[in-house]
Amino acid sequence: MTDLTGKTALVTGSVQGIGLAIAEELAKAGARIAVHGIADAAQIDAVCAHLRGIGAPQAEFFAGDLRSADAIGDLMQAVEDWGGVDVLVNNAGIQHTAPLAEMPADMWNAILAINLSAAFHTMQAAMPGMAARGYGRVINIASVHGLVASQQKAPYVAAKFGLVGLSRVAALEYAAKGTKAQGGVTVNCICPGWTETAIIQPQVDARAAAFDGDRDAGIADLLAEKQPSLRMSDPSEIGALARWLCSPVAHNVTGTSIPVDGGWTAQ
Repeated sequence: MTDLTGKTALVTGSVQGIGLAIAEELAKAGARIAVHGIADAAQIDAVCAHLRGIGAPQAEFFAGDLRSADAIGDLMQAVEDWGGVDVLVNNAGIQHTAPLAEMPADMWNAILAINLSAAFHTMQAAMPGMAARGYGRVINIASVHGLVASQQKAPYVAAKFGLVGLSRVAALEYAAKGTKAQGGVTVNCICPGWTETAIIQPQVDARAAAFDGDRDAGIADLLAEKQPSLRMSDPSEIGALARWLCSPVAHNVTGTSIPVDGGWTAQ
């Protein structure tokens, strides 16, 4: 099993969904967790206490508006002062569906900022320290939409394709840093398909409405279009993959984009 004792992980968007599931797996592996996201004080306290309860020696919340490069700089400096970033998971993301001709410009800007530019800024801040220590893991949560497109998701697809490209460049630049014994520095994307998270709830609700409110029927109809397994993924499954990518045995797994999509992108 992956042992992250003595390591610090920053997981953006880790107060719920896939981000929380990844933070949970890294906590179980013994990592200190820098929690980030949008939540009230009670939820923040509950998440941090939960992560400490399942194995994290420390779990603290760090605020930062990912639309702002200056705010990201402050976030990264705060985590650096707390102990530095050994594992960086860029998970935070937003979504808005509309035809290209009707997509609001402010949504384009916000989605590109949070889903793509934020990863550039966090990686730029964290990766030199990883190289100096000889160990580092960057795990960018992309999407099947970083590999294939869908209608009415222009900014989301553009951002996720960009995230895959950014990750490949960083993987090449840092591939020779560190040693096998140290663990090296790797950069990879995980590309989930349909996964049980809040971000897809509006699409599930809209499809369920077409089946008189039957959620299971709506989900089955959604998956029949794209995901051959006809099964959604659970966030914990994404977390387990992220944890494995942090292990020493994964030192030569870099520059990849790993679909977890029930065969969607194999078609």
